Order: sequence, then structure tokens, then C-alpha cells
Amino acid sequence: MKFTNGFWLMKKEITPLYAVEYAGHEANGRELTVYAVGSHIRNRGDCLNVGMLTVRLYSPMENVLHVSVTHFDGSNEKRLYAAAADVSPDVRITEEEDSITYQTGSLRAVVSKEANGWKISYFDGNQYLTSTGYRNMAHMSNQETKKQYMVEQLGLEPGEYVYGLGERFTPFVKNGQSVEIWNEDGGTASEQTYKNIPFYLTNRGYGVLVDSMGDVEFEIASEKVEQVQFSAEGESISYYMIAGGSPKGTIERYTAMFGRPALPPAWSFGLWLTTSFTTNYDEETTSSFIQGMADRGIPLHVFHFDCYWMQAYQWCDFIWDPQTFPDPEGMIRRYHDRGLKICVWINPYIGQKSYLFKEGKEAGYLLKKQHGSVWQTDLWQPGMALVDFTNPDAVSWYQGKLKALLDMGVDCFKTDFGERVPVRDIRWFDDSNAVDMHNYYTYLYNQTVFTLLEKEKGEGNAVLFARSATVGGQQFPAHWGGDCSASYSSMAETLRGGLSLASCGFAFWSHDISGFEQTATADIYKRWCQFGLLSSHSRLHGSSSYRVPWLFDEEACVVLKEMVELKCRLMPYLYRLAVQAHEQGLPLLRPMFMEFPEDRSCLPLDMQYMLGESLLVAPVFQETGEVEYYLPKGKWYNLLTGETLTGPGWQKGRFDYHTMPLLVPQNTILPLGGCQDKPDYDYTKDVTLLLTEFEDGAEAEIFIPDIHGNKVMSVKAVRKGQTITVTATGGSGCRLALSWDKDARIMMEDGRAEISL
Repeated sequence: MKFTNGFWLMKKEITPLYAVEYAGHEANGRELTVYAVGSHIRNRGDCLNVGMLTVRLYSPMENVLHVSVTHFDGSNEKRLYAAAADVSPDVRITEEEDSITYQTGSLRAVVSKEANGWKISYFDGNQYLTSTGYRNMAHMSNQETKKQYMVEQLGLEPGEYVYGLGERFTPFVKNGQSVEIWNEDGGTASEQTYKNIPFYLTNRGYGVLVDSMGDVEFEIASEKVEQVQFSAEGESISYYMIAGGSPKGTIERYTAMFGRPALPPAWSFGLWLTTSFTTNYDEETTSSFIQGMADRGIPLHVFHFDCYWMQAYQWCDFIWDPQTFPDPEGMIRRYHDRGLKICVWINPYIGQKSYLFKEGKEAGYLLKKQHGSVWQTDLWQPGMALVDFTNPDAVSWYQGKLKALLDMGVDCFKTDFGERVPVRDIRWFDDSNAVDMHNYYTYLYNQTVFTLLEKEKGEGNAVLFARSATVGGQQFPAHWGGDCSASYSSMAETLRGGLSLASCGFAFWSHDISGFEQTATADIYKRWCQFGLLSSHSRLHGSSSYRVPWLFDEEACVVLKEMVELKCRLMPYLYRLAVQAHEQGLPLLRPMFMEFPEDRSCLPLDMQYMLGESLLVAPVFQETGEVEYYLPKGKWYNLLTGETLTGPGWQKGRFDYHTMPLLVPQNTILPLGGCQDKPDYDYTKDVTLLLTEFEDGAEAEIFIPDIHGNKVMSVKAVRKGQTITVTATGGSGCRLALSWDKDARIMMEDGRAEISL
């Protein structure tokens, strides 16, 4: 939201109260309270008829600082995000003649006491991060609407880029954009998004989370081009300053605060195939798809039934359409016998025709209006209502309906929707603020389903396919990018959304291969298969047409088969990344700036990415097969072509449908599994360790997990002079492959090998 008319003037309806000058402080344990008066105080008379802002600082974790700014303390407090960690770190509060310093770890907030010189500067050690000062921190009053707002502005240095703010399909670098943190079902071709996170990350290595569940609005180098501004309606606003020393370090601290993802089951990394949305399907149709994949040797691991597994107008009643699926238990058993997992579509809405509507209404499980009647709409389903997940009994009721499906043999759920949450004339069971609940609803929805899966399937065996999210939603993997279209432009915007979401600590992400809307050309289908199988989770899904490859062309079957087999062979590497995500919060899909923060050429890149630290992926976005991509410093080995290239610098190439830029950096051990038809197998059996070129003195060390996430094998490689020594413990029968010698396959004896160069 913009409040000014240029730099000097305010909008005519806005009356500001800026923090102008320090007016005292109080220290109480780990909390520092500082008072900022709204005008320069020259004498005692100036202390009358003047506004004041109260600023409170405390640290819930080392190198994390929570800052709250309040105008009137007597107003109803906003609901804040529940931090998963508060470890009570040591803090230091020191006072000097002209300043007060609050320090946690290496993060310092320095409050100026100078007359007419209000300022808080943030430092990580001796490195300046950002500050709030002249005409930044403020309370704004709109005289026309009578609404009150709190505003904070944090400075941007020259060359500083801002990323994140949830899954955003607009330009990846957010400088110059206005962003509203408000979940909407807007597709991928608009500024709206399903996953709004009021957290941003900059290339200077720090992050900021605005601690408000409500409608936060950002002006990123837009209203004031030197500032990131965030504002929210009300009399207070809070934010976390997080200093991790690097983008990855900050993501680690952020996810330590607000939850790290559960470890998804290894089988979920395989290929998912769906019925599509509005297509006609029954068991004969779905079985023909499954058999068609088998006939062409394409490994398939999960089959998903979309909305019409239930009868029309009755979503959700969680009952299989008896006309289309007369024997669902038998069908699921038959598919399990073929080695498939089963996923079914659900949402948190109850149509009036569903028998659950009457049941939920009578029990008080549906969201109500202020006067007590059930809130309803005809948008999406006739007479649709929402389950009120703030009611513990409603949570148990909803879980009970899903448990019946799990007992039938269903393995996981696609938790669709969760964005269409009303705010007017609404009363939640626990009296939550309606505006706060608009975004937070999706957290409660996905938490309800995920905790049931963990309870019934066991920890490590639970996975969702979720569309909407808010802060903390990363704990319930995985998420997909929503309704994209069958075009290269939409494929690129989908990637931008994934990179932005990854910048907010979401580790597991997918998208509809070849686009949800319309039907892709064979060319786009094959290129999207390459991109989709080099994402953490991979799903073929569409709206009004099927997505089986033979409907596009026979080469599409070959391309899909090759990519699924490649992903299965990469599972020792990918599942190691999954374990790291679970333990450290780092995403699998990583923007280039996150992995190479010192390389300025990487800062704006949004058409390529790192899949972990050891695979650079540059999807093909042109029918010509041409790709222009950037390589950071060092030698890079193309896993698909065998070509070695040298960075830093831009590369340009033309690729057929069986190749693409998929590059491994020097000094890398890349484990390649011995199985190419499924993702869940013994990753240490018959594993091949690909070694790229090692510089003299370089060393690398990795672990390889089992399918439960246990670190069962470790590998280390060290080069000294003309010898590379490789040692492996915990595995058996592994061999070495050398990127510089395509024919070399060296069997390791007793877990050790020496390579003479």
C-alpha cells in the first residue's frame, strides 16, 4: 500500500506519525523497550499533544531478532505466527552516550539516541545489513476511511536484490514490485498466488519475516526505491530480522524457527500420473493408462484420482462414485498389486448436496456467520461451506472421514484449494480474527490431513500434494505450483514461482507437467517432462485432456521413460538432499544466487536452477531447442552429453529431446543408483560414484541414506598431487566412474581406491 505522493508529500487523506526521536528505554531481561516520539523535543512543552511509538526488541534464537512497533497498546493484538523454537539465547544490551545496542550472537541492533535522529541499524558482526530511520517507521491514519495502519521501511543498498514473498509468478527479483500477502486462486499467469509468505531474502544474506497473519502489503523499492516497505492495518506491526551469514544460512535459521519439512517417503519421488480433472474416466480407462505405461516400459509409481472420483455436486463427501467405481477396494488392491501407490483429490469444502453438510451443520463443524448461520456460497460447489478447523471436534470429524479412505487402501491425498476463505461477517469457533484466518486456514487444513497420515502411515510415510500454503506450511510436503498453461511462457512462470517459494524455505515442490490448462504440443510436452522429472516431485496432470505420453507422439514415450529412469538413478543423491531438507531446511530446488551468492551474474537468474549443490539444470524454453545459460566459475560436466565446459561465463547450445543442460561441478562425488525403474530401493547396492575433475588439494564428502533417511554410507574423495584417494564406508559393491575418462569403471576394493592422473 502506498501512502505518499512522491518523496516529499503525503496523499491528501493520510496523516502520518513518524518515529522522529529517541525518548527513553527500558531493559527487562532479554527484552528491550525503546520509545520513539513523533516530533523533535526542544523543551518540556513539546512533550504534550504528541504521538509516540513503542518499539520492543527480543531474541528467540541466536542471530534472530524480533522487533515489534506499536502505536496504541490498548488495541486488540494481532495474531502472530507460532515459532517452533524459542531457545532463550544469551543477549547483550549495552548503552553508550549516543546509542543503545541489542546483540544476539553476531546480530546487532543499534538504536540511535541522537536528537531528531531516530534510527535503528542492523549489523551482522561488522557487516551493515539494513536500517530504519528518517520517515520510515510510522503510524498512518486514513482520514477518509478512518482506518489505521502501521508501516516499516528497511533500507536497500545499491545492488541489493529482494527474493521470496511466497510462490510468485512475477519477475523473480522483486525490486520494483507491489505485493499483497493474500492467498487467492489466481492461476500462474497473474500477480495473485496460492502461497503467500511475508518473508523476503536478499543477496546480502539476511531475511525478514513480517510477523502478521493478516493482510500485509509490501512495496519493494517501489514507493521508495531505496526501501522495502511493509504495512498492515491496525495499531501494531512486528517482524523478525534473521541473519544467517548467507542466503542458505538464513533459510536454515528461518526454518529452525518456523518448522522444517517432514521427510517424504522415497516412493513419492517417482512418477505420478493422474486422471486429469474434467476428463471422463472409470477403472477401465485408468487401467488402460497404467497398462499403456507398462507396455512402453515407462516406470510409474503413483496413480492419482482427481475430483470426479466422487459424484458431481457432492464434493466433498469422500464416497467413490458407485456408477463409475463400483468396487473401489478391489480396484485399489489390484493397483497395489501392480506396485502403485494411490492418491485421491480432496478439499476442505462441503457442498450442500453432500450428506456431510447436514452432519457438519448439526454438529457445528462448519464455518458460521456472526449471527450463527452457516456461511455458504455457490462458487465452486452449490451451497458450499467450509470445515472450521479451529474446532478440535471438527478436525477429528474430518480426519475420521479421511481415515475410512486410508483403511480402504488410499496412500495419500492431494489437498487442493484452501484459498477461498471469507472475511466478512464471519465467526470462527475459537473467535480467531477473520482477516488473520484467511491465509492461516491453509495451515490448519494441511496440518489436519498430514498429522492423520503420519498417525496412520507412520512418520516418514506421509506426503501430501498441496496447493495453498502460508508460514509454516513447509512442514507438510509436498506442494505443487497450481494452474499453469500449456506454453513455454507458463513453464517459465512456473519455475519463477518455484524459485520464489524455495527462497521461503519450501523444500519439496512440483508442477503440472505440460501445463494444466489447454493441451500442450508434443514439443512442449517433451521439454516439460525433462523439467518435471528434475523437480523433487513429478506429476503428469491436466484439466480437460489426458496426459499419457502416447497421445502426444511416440518420442514423448521415449523421453518420459528416459527421464523417469534418470531420476530413479539419481535417488541416492536426491534422497540425501531430502534428508538435508528435513534436518536443515534447505530446499532441493535452489535459485542460483542461493548456491553462488558471491557471483553477481547469478543474482537475477530465473531460467535455470541448482537441484541441490551438485546439479545445475537449465530447462529448454524454445521449440528450436536452443538454451543460453550461465556457468559459475570452474569446470562443469554435462551428465547427459558427456561434454565438459568451463565457467564463469555464458554458454549457448542446441539440444534434442534426449539431452539438455544438466551439469555437475568440479570436485563433486555424484552417487548414481543401481536401479532405474523405481525410486525406493537400496541406494548403496551397486551404486556408481561419479567423480568430476578434482583440483589439487580439493576434497569432497557425502553420505548416502537408506529409504528411511538413515545415513548408512559415507564417501570421501581427496586429491593430493596426481592421486585421488576415494574411501567408502558402510556400502558394498560400489564402483567409480570418472567424468574425464568415459570408459573407466573402477571397482573399489575394501571400500578404497586410488586413481592416478
